[in-house]
Amino acid sequence: MKKVSLIIEKTDDGFLGRVSYKDDLIIEEAETLAKLDVGIKKILRDFYELELGSVYFEHKYDLSALFEKFDYLKISNVAKIAGMNASLLRQYVTGKKHASKSQAKKIEEAIHCIGKELSDIKVYSK
Repeated sequence: MKKVSLIIEKTDDGFLGRVSYKDDLIIEEAETLAKLDVGIKKILRDFYELELGSVYFEHKYDLSALFEKFDYLKISNVAKIAGMNASLLRQYVTGKKHASKSQAKKIEEAIHCIGKELSDIKVYSK
């Protein structure tokens, strides 16, 4: 199975995705992430003769796509855990400002911390 990075951005109508494959840039737009995955896999099949099942996408989200896809995440909580101002994170999410690599890493680590906490939860029932 071939792992390919798929960079995902939010558009007005859905999502825009781009992958770099064999020095080519492939861009596709779709209403949903599932359709985006399929669309790019079909391009890879048609132009590079790759089987649809032989490609695995590592999704990398820009901040607006991330908070659209995972809408249960609260910007203010992620900002607090990341040690940053919530209004600055909102500006990143809306595209008014762009996060540096170090700021993006802080946000990613905060989200991973939330995921770790959630994965450790045990629910009690009688």
